[in-house]
Amino acid sequence: MFRLSFSMTMRDWRAGELRFLLIALMVAVGSLASVGFFTDRMRSGLNRDAHQLLGADLLVGADQPINPEWRVEAEKRGFKIAETLVFPSMALAGKGDDAISKLVSLKAVSNDYPLRGNLKLNKGEAEVATSEVPQSGTAWVDPALMSALNLKLGDKIKLGELQLTVTQTIASEPDRGAGFMNFAPRAMISLKDIPASNLIQNGSRVTYRLLIAGESKAIASYQKELQGRIETEKLKGVRLESLESGRPEMRATLDRADQFLSLVSLLSAMLAAVAIAMAARRFMLRHLDACAMLRCLGLTQNQVTSMYLIEFFMLGLLGSAAGVALGFAGHYVLLEWLGKLVTKDLPPANFLPAFQGIATGLLLLVGFALPPILQLRNVPHNRVIRREQDAPKAMTLVSYVLGLSMFIGLLLWQTADVKLGLMTAAGFLTGLLVFALVAWLGMSSLKRLRPVFNHSAWRFAITALQRRPGASIIQVVSLALGLMALLLLTVVRADLITAWKKATPADAPNQFVINIQPDQKNEINARLQNFGKPLMYPMIRGRLIQVNDRAIGGNSYAEDQAKRMVEREFNLSTMNELPALNKITAGAWFDENKNDGKGDANAVQAEASVEEGIAKTLKLKLGDKLVFDVAGQKVSAAVTSLRKLDWGSMRVNFFVIINPRAMADTPQTWITAFRLPESDKTFVNRLMLDFPNLTVVDVGSMIKQLQDVLDQVITAVEFLFLFTLASGVLVLYAALAGSQDVRMREAALLRALGATRKQLSQAQWIEFLLIGGLSGALAASGASAIGWALARFSFNFEWTFSPVVWLAGLLIGAACAAIGGWLGLRNVLNQPPLLSLRES
Repeated sequence: MFRLSFSMTMRDWRAGELRFLLIALMVAVGSLASVGFFTDRMRSGLNRDAHQLLGADLLVGADQPINPEWRVEAEKRGFKIAETLVFPSMALAGKGDDAISKLVSLKAVSNDYPLRGNLKLNKGEAEVATSEVPQSGTAWVDPALMSALNLKLGDKIKLGELQLTVTQTIASEPDRGAGFMNFAPRAMISLKDIPASNLIQNGSRVTYRLLIAGESKAIASYQKELQGRIETEKLKGVRLESLESGRPEMRATLDRADQFLSLVSLLSAMLAAVAIAMAARRFMLRHLDACAMLRCLGLTQNQVTSMYLIEFFMLGLLGSAAGVALGFAGHYVLLEWLGKLVTKDLPPANFLPAFQGIATGLLLLVGFALPPILQLRNVPHNRVIRREQDAPKAMTLVSYVLGLSMFIGLLLWQTADVKLGLMTAAGFLTGLLVFALVAWLGMSSLKRLRPVFNHSAWRFAITALQRRPGASIIQVVSLALGLMALLLLTVVRADLITAWKKATPADAPNQFVINIQPDQKNEINARLQNFGKPLMYPMIRGRLIQVNDRAIGGNSYAEDQAKRMVEREFNLSTMNELPALNKITAGAWFDENKNDGKGDANAVQAEASVEEGIAKTLKLKLGDKLVFDVAGQKVSAAVTSLRKLDWGSMRVNFFVIINPRAMADTPQTWITAFRLPESDKTFVNRLMLDFPNLTVVDVGSMIKQLQDVLDQVITAVEFLFLFTLASGVLVLYAALAGSQDVRMREAALLRALGATRKQLSQAQWIEFLLIGGLSGALAASGASAIGWALARFSFNFEWTFSPVVWLAGLLIGAACAAIGGWLGLRNVLNQPPLLSLRES
């Protein structure tokens, strides 16, 4: 049986019956394999570097200085320890008007850092591991900082009140992460230099870290003991990380990227699966006569089924292997286009994505090609003399359910999330049904268009569409899905970016100044009067410790975002007037004159206005009593209003604002934001020279970096959508090729009845333009709906529907249908009518 099946396979290949199936399978597997290889290498890189992600076996991180007793206890147990401090600061290089400043991520390290892994320094073109750290009076910096400040080794930079000599450039740090982007370049100094720098002031955002290394069981025991102390003493802002937890936020980021890219590639696989099903159906229709002949020559139903199953299994292995090779090449394109986001030093790919790709190909082939093939086993002997075809048997109908089940199973496998997979399957199937319904309504309404033009080609085209409604609907739906992806990535994407830019006003601040001390406020305010008289706001660091009568901690909430909120300190503020671009959505803004009718300042009611987003995250409502820990002082305030903020304004915003009288005795620093014109870039440098404790954040450069990253991600996704577009074209070609034999008989019959070749050719072009126009309109509607949803629910800005989307959809749809139709049906009118009628 295998020899017979192999002979049939070679015969079908020479006849061109299997080439389209092979291409569709390659596209489906290639799109999934490219993402599979990419994410597998990224995950392998994280696992390889797991022991270095912390620079230790156990990391104690805190927003306040760590209890020195913990360090003493660790030393008593024989553990190795090291310490680091990390916080943003401004680095200054040069003198006078030539001075240049840059926001850096400053890291101060002890002599024993790191405990796991090694620092790597740039030595010429090579990266060299070192066991040393910066000595007192020196600084090691990122190459990006060298370029930004026009530095060379041996030059001086100013950090706070310190003048430090740059002696090395950093290639990599063991605990900085696995190659993902950081906004601020690194500057590393000795921990001994921190006191003299005078950089850490009241309200400074500093991350304190104690690194611990030792025998695994002893470390686990000590970690459990520390966790008990944290819970017993209700310590806020203290967290423990170990190699087992291994930077969960990075793993979560990778998991989300994996799911997103997998869903994009699945769209290609879905469309390719439709092409496989249609190509298999055409294969079945063209082999009905051959099956009948084989049955007459003595083959049983089981033998016929086995023969074709073996043929398709060989085709599946070949197509899947070729698709895996295509995906392996494609993942290098992803790595290149995402070069700034991922590390180049990744482990080689393993065989798992290849096995998954081959399994996916066989799964698609079995799920979507098996139902038509099973119909071949039911071909009767008398098919040789009677061209009749029985209705599908029950087993064939069951196989269609099997195909749908495999499709859903593929979604669940690729997304590794039952909820996401089922939602995606439901969304895709709903989209198919909506497009199919609209296409059916469109086909039905064509009856009224038949007498519009008194032209024979027009009537032939309308009649042809009416005669094959199923094939016409499939053609419309397949082309619409492919075009929708294309429009979403071109016209609609451009509209989204334009709307996002409009959401940020032209006069939006591009410089934020924080850590302004109370005695510096007046002088700095005077210097900023030439930049639009920006407002200064008090900034108070406080931790939410209680809501009503319930103590609040990380375990109080299930959502990760809520946990992060309550585990860190809030930036609180206080003011009399409602800030500009803030809108009260519930309750009322406080009025201090009405808080106490007796005028007793000591009896004033503390009121809090809370941003509505964080109120929803933390499940806060009007009337709730909030208790904050502000530098050891408890501040209680009742929620009396909820506010909606305009984050796109790029102005100073606060999650929680408390009335001034209630915050009069709390320690405060000040913050402001202003717009610095391009012509006065030296202003920040002069300001930093006079006030080295300030942190000036150039938001404009950060937004540009975000835009660059967004462009890279979009480019990578566009690469994946090339597979999607190719799949859409394959489905369109399959739909047209599936009707090729019927069209040839119809054309032959019409020509025998007197229709000219020119009339039939014009009818075909009209038919393709109608299909393409309807597909383009559906694609434009779908892309616009998705764009509106993104703008409304993800980006939170106003969306303007553009007629360009519909115009582009109609034109591109008509062009694609015309080109695809010409490629698929160019031979329909070339065969002599007599030959077509004899073969039918």
